[in-house]
Amino acid sequence: MTESAVLYEVRDGVGIITFNRPEAMNAVNADLAIGAGNALAQASADPAVRVVVLTGNGRAFCAGADLKAVARGEGIADNDHPERGFAGIVQHWIDKPVIAAVNGFAMGGGTEIMLAADLVVAADSAVFGLPEVKRGLIAGAGGVLRMQRQLPLKRALELVLTGDGIEAATALDWGLVNRVVPAEEVLATALELAAKIAANAPLSVQYSKQTVYRTQQGRSDWNPAWGAEDPWAVNTDLGMKVFTSKDAREGPRAFAEKRQPNWQGE
Repeated sequence: MTESAVLYEVRDGVGIITFNRPEAMNAVNADLAIGAGNALAQASADPAVRVVVLTGNGRAFCAGADLKAVARGEGIADNDHPERGFAGIVQHWIDKPVIAAVNGFAMGGGTEIMLAADLVVAADSAVFGLPEVKRGLIAGAGGVLRMQRQLPLKRALELVLTGDGIEAATALDWGLVNRVVPAEEVLATALELAAKIAANAPLSVQYSKQTVYRTQQGRSDWNPAWGAEDPWAVNTDLGMKVFTSKDAREGPRAFAEKRQPNWQGE
């Protein structure tokens, strides 16, 4: 039997999605795109999952598109869910926080998956970049679009126009990633960060994430309609959903009773 291109498990409220094509540096083929997209959808629908972690098996996080599969004339997308975008991830919105645990090489499509995550823990050996211009291509899976939203413009243009990569330490200095640790500590560090988030009220976390993306300046890279919205109206609308929840009553009650809150996600 061929081993699955994507592994999925739930551990202490965290859904862990592992790209599992180490022999191909976790390059994205159709099997990986379908598996990752379905796992992300499963995590989104599961009330027991509060945070999602993406990582890779082996020495690479993701080497981008599987060019060997492309050369053979094989598709690398999930044809049943084109709306999910590259790797089943880059246009696949979920309300729950997504952390990229970048365990190694992540140029091209790997960088685009990282850019789609909310938080990033990177190995000190990781390298990020968009080399597409060196090959007569364009980083069309969110690379060009998101890099200039997540970095100062001239930093973003340097990466987009030269196609050169940057090491993890530089990415940290530029604010592109949250943590840089030794490769063997990447997943554990990401899970520690996920645990801090998972300990908070689920609705508070989910609506806080949505508020941030819906009120970014200009049209959102997740949903263009969000860019036309009044930010205070979004803040009030989503805020009321939190303040009228059962968890909003449980939090102050637990604080007053000096105990840990029992979140219901309702």
